[in-house]
Amino acid sequence: MAETQVLQNALLDEQRLPRVPEPGVVVIFGASGDLTRRKLIPALYDLASQRRLPMEFAVVGVSRTEMSHDDFREKLHDALKEHRSGQVSEDVWESFSKGIFYLPGDSKKQETYEELKDFLGQLDDERGTEGNRIYYLSSSPSLFPTIVEHLGEAGMNREQDGAYARLVVEKPFGRDLMSARELNGDLRRYFDESQIYRIDHYLGKDTVQNILALRFSNGIFEPIWNQHYVDHVQITVAEDIGVGTRGAFYEEAGALRDIVQNHVMQVLCLTAMEPPVTFDAESVREEKVKVLKAVRPIPEDEVEGYAVRGQYARGWIFGEEVEGYREEEDVAADSTTETYVALKVFVDNWRWAGVPFYIRAGKRLPKKATEIAIQFRSTPHTPFARGETEGLEPNVLVIRIQPEEGISLKIGAKVPGSGFEVSSVNMDLLYGTAFLEEAPDAYQRLLLDLMLGDPTLFIRADEAEGAWGILQPVMRAWSENGGVPSYPAGTWGPEEADQLLGHDGREWRRP
Repeated sequence: MAETQVLQNALLDEQRLPRVPEPGVVVIFGASGDLTRRKLIPALYDLASQRRLPMEFAVVGVSRTEMSHDDFREKLHDALKEHRSGQVSEDVWESFSKGIFYLPGDSKKQETYEELKDFLGQLDDERGTEGNRIYYLSSSPSLFPTIVEHLGEAGMNREQDGAYARLVVEKPFGRDLMSARELNGDLRRYFDESQIYRIDHYLGKDTVQNILALRFSNGIFEPIWNQHYVDHVQITVAEDIGVGTRGAFYEEAGALRDIVQNHVMQVLCLTAMEPPVTFDAESVREEKVKVLKAVRPIPEDEVEGYAVRGQYARGWIFGEEVEGYREEEDVAADSTTETYVALKVFVDNWRWAGVPFYIRAGKRLPKKATEIAIQFRSTPHTPFARGETEGLEPNVLVIRIQPEEGISLKIGAKVPGSGFEVSSVNMDLLYGTAFLEEAPDAYQRLLLDLMLGDPTLFIRADEAEGAWGILQPVMRAWSENGGVPSYPAGTWGPEEADQLLGHDGREWRRP
């Protein structure tokens, strides 16, 4: 009996130890872009500083810009110091940067891949990377099929002698349902689905993952997480900034494609999904797909009753006047691109039948806030006099993803005094004060999972297609109707968004 306990304790201790990935190489296509400098290399540097990377590790950047290995390293070092306010260990950087290399080449030409293949073989010999490859597509999405095809033609997609080959695809995963299916077909022509990792950095955020922890590790919430107790759910992704220098990109994408199809739909899935049998990749992702399949289709001729769009006009943010969207750089003067989206969706299953999920995402709103608010039904009867409960509101559980990460529960409580007045107060948990550990950057978590071969927090093909399928009627209706309401910057969106809830006798909460 004692021996069994010792073995169990040893197993638990082993599970608590940080896992270190196998040796390998991360190849970044489009390595001269912002994502490499601002996110990928800083995340890998942090992993190196925490000793979470193997010694036999390398990064190879591929891009058309002519640079030497040392030029590339210097550029990344400068960017790292800039974004970390100088908080960079030169000893860690010196060791880490020895594994950083650069290969100039045109990703449209096959000779680039033959040269890359030879160089990776050289790294296997010199750095002991053992043939393990991660191909990170950080280039323009239009190049994804071309890069994948050339990798396949060069035989770099094959997994041999126990080594792995993994493909990482940044969003957007297509522009609509048809293009998403085409992209998935292009990827799977050369890579198996088990090799493909579609990345959405939102899923790497600790506070997003905490939705699962809150639901499935607390016995007090799961029994009331259903249509018997929940009146409605609100998901808000608000930004106070405009499009800035991304005007050309936003003209092509808009808020529906940029935020709702990926980030918001993933949050919806985590909020509404059933408990997975186990916390492994396929169990979690299967439950997310079930949510998408259960979302009630929006009739194209009834889109106005389910979806609202808007575009910010000139207004005031924090006491400063800001330009309207059509005045931004690289934006057409008569643009009809939406910078705000509000949706009403229903998840037609046993748990959520009849419960509306209200979604809104927009730019140039009064504040930056991402949250999920679960509003519960009012108590059927209170024994108190009406005058004693004027300040009482329904219970609301709020999961704040950013910027003040935490959880808030609104409850009714007696106001101090000789009378019996009942009012609503908040019980707050702030992650920053509750836990001593600092939450890792989303890319840090996702890159580590990628190297460990854990796809739990990555998106499966049918997830991406399912999200596009839900939004397809909305996109078609909006493409045929060019009118887009405006809202002054610094407000919570167009009046039509308030009417979307007002018709149901509800209103948006203020984060």
